Amino acid sequence: MEQAEEENAPGEGAPRQSHQRSVTPKRVRVSIPGMSASSDASNQDTDPGSGNWPDWVQDAVFYQIFPDRFARSERVHKPGNLEEWDSPPTPHGYKGGDLLGVVEHLDYLQDLGITALYLCPVFASASNHRYHTQDYHTVDPMLGGGEALAELLGACHARGMRVVLDGVFNHASRGFLQFNDLLENGPSSAYRDWFHVHHFPLNAYGGGQLGYDAWWGIAALPKFNTTNPDVREYLFRVGEKWLGEGIDGWRLDVPNEIDDDEFWREFRRRCRAVNPEAYLVGEIWDDAQRWLQGDIFDGVMNYQLTRAIYGFVARDWAHDELSRSGLNGISPISAGQFAETTTRLLAHYPEAAVHSQLNLLGSHDTPRLMTALKGDAAAVRLALLLQFGWPGAPCVYYGDELGLRGGHDPGCRQGMPWDETGANAPQLHDFVRALVSARHELAALRRGSIQVSAPADGLIVVERQLEGAPAAWVIVNVQDESVDVPADALPEGAYRDVLTGATLQQRAGAELAPGRGGLLLVGA
Repeated sequence: MEQAEEENAPGEGAPRQSHQRSVTPKRVRVSIPGMSASSDASNQDTDPGSGNWPDWVQDAVFYQIFPDRFARSERVHKPGNLEEWDSPPTPHGYKGGDLLGVVEHLDYLQDLGITALYLCPVFASASNHRYHTQDYHTVDPMLGGGEALAELLGACHARGMRVVLDGVFNHASRGFLQFNDLLENGPSSAYRDWFHVHHFPLNAYGGGQLGYDAWWGIAALPKFNTTNPDVREYLFRVGEKWLGEGIDGWRLDVPNEIDDDEFWREFRRRCRAVNPEAYLVGEIWDDAQRWLQGDIFDGVMNYQLTRAIYGFVARDWAHDELSRSGLNGISPISAGQFAETTTRLLAHYPEAAVHSQLNLLGSHDTPRLMTALKGDAAAVRLALLLQFGWPGAPCVYYGDELGLRGGHDPGCRQGMPWDETGANAPQLHDFVRALVSARHELAALRRGSIQVSAPADGLIVVERQLEGAPAAWVIVNVQDESVDVPADALPEGAYRDVLTGATLQQRAGAELAPGRGGLLLVGA
């Protein structure tokens, strides 16, 4: 979802929130099955449009890239009038990042442990975020064109990395050929029925009431008429084309705005016929049960989990910035409430969908993680620990591993600081790299069952079990003081903290869980 120039886009002011947490201890446990290393969710059904989740996703660690802001390559010619790389981002300015810049920084991403990229839109557009698509069949020349995408795909696949593109199929732009034909020819346009036209003149650039449906009433974003068979076929073929060119999946922008399950079922069938392992993940901010029954999407951007994590680990939030995004209204929750909330989420969706969620703590549509949590480095680390201990694929928004700060769009879309400046950069980067390494090391974190317990005030224990593999425990304590972890949540014995290498003894009175800290344990 793009909100770079849209003051009237989603997100209303958040109500004033009480920061008083419940102090009533609750013992809450939930368990969902795991995906064994030998199980292949992609082979559950022979119909390419139903019940087959891509097996690779649960092992992936994603990294989201906003192409204009990640890295410039000298190999891609740019027009003039670019913003300075390290200047504050603006709604309309370009900084000149490109796809070959991504290629040239794959060593950095591989060192971090990233195995999959999610790229914001790359197709020709007259906007720096490229959600205003002009040509779905052409990679934007400022990003290096089709040759640059091909090089990126080849380089990523050679390293065992996947690439998922952003599909914006609810709306196009005023520069989209068929809509431009409508602007030029009015009622005589051959493409009148491609859009929801109500009257002429269209007033696409002002002068009166809009004569067509546009996303959130924004004139630059005319909505497709997806009941038109020609429009449907056009969009299905776009999905097929780029999968045929080698991408590994689609992130679907505001798919709920195309309120037509059969459209998405057919999109899934067509995509899976090209690549049976294609990952289809939807931008759904709230309840996603409708979308995760195996016939539409594999997973969604798991903002519901984001909200729960924010509410539990933080003591304060940047409500003024969050209120401008879909994360408005975050409120504090106790350990028991966190366990109950996540229990519902885990039980709400099919097992394979839980393991195929895209788990994120920030994106191009939200304030940056460090800003959202008011610069609280301890809260940021605890949030990341929960994210990487959860079933589903964790996704890091570019630069969050360096503690970048930035408010809502456009503040969250700055140029990547390749000198790793910032007080939190080295420590946080190393912490994220350790979490990614642990995720790769421990099959239980990727494919195991999950039990969530809240055995004491401010304490969460997440237990991950997988037959034939070491069990893992994520322990998060948001209280200032160290606390005991009850034996029914963590059996007594010797453990190794995977993140530090330290050996710890769990026993009564040990106060194992550090104040305002966390552990990632396996048996010693």
